[in-house]
Amino acid sequence: MQLDFQLDPGPASQPVGATLQVDSEMLPLRFVRNSRARRYVLRLAQNGVLRVTVPRGGSKREAIEVAQRHGDWIRRQLLKRRAEAGHDPVWRHGSEILFRGERTTIEVHERASVREIRFGEVLLVADIAGEDLRPVIELHLQQLARAELPARVAELAGSFEVKVSRVTVRNQRSRWGSCSRSGTLSLNWRLVQMPPSVSDYILIHELAHLRFMDHSPRYWKQVAAWCPDYRIAEAWLKRHGRELQWLPAKGGQL
Repeated sequence: MQLDFQLDPGPASQPVGATLQVDSEMLPLRFVRNSRARRYVLRLAQNGVLRVTVPRGGSKREAIEVAQRHGDWIRRQLLKRRAEAGHDPVWRHGSEILFRGERTTIEVHERASVREIRFGEVLLVADIAGEDLRPVIELHLQQLARAELPARVAELAGSFEVKVSRVTVRNQRSRWGSCSRSGTLSLNWRLVQMPPSVSDYILIHELAHLRFMDHSPRYWKQVAAWCPDYRIAEAWLKRHGRELQWLPAKGGQL
């Protein structure tokens, strides 16, 4: 691995023609000075550019050392991107999907003019043409989430003695859930693909914001009190979260 660059003196994110060689791959570098940053931060963008946040007082020597120390991390990110690029967007007979945290195989049986679609404990009967089963399966998962998640929120909110004004279930692309100051919880329908314990953690994460609208130590203390194993749930999300978000459902908000 080789690194050859000069720090960009400009205020914004600017390419400087520098590259970082990782094994046989040459990555272009983009540097961003941030006077509020306390440390160097590396981020591999979707276009393959390695973005480096440089804190105030940052030096070329320190930046080189940081990049060298994180060579293994960069390799892992590259492998992850390659895997995502090869991910099949079509759900067909034999495809594996996550449902309630379990990897399940889609089975299709032709019955006269309809198809029986099975995954996990679910049986769908659909009159559809074509190979891609994803739209009909995702529609079912969205309907399932809309039926189950608000009820589970009400159950947890009652046990924790917090008041929720409204629950919406959406096709969110960048978050699992959110909580507004008015007490509205917005949840991602993909929670039904997670283990129930992980889905519960996300609900608890948002419910705790009804006590503390921040991520302060007291907020995390509340989360830990309501969900002692929340770090296990976070580890699952770190391992599998991107798998659920690879490809968006069509049809937008429920």
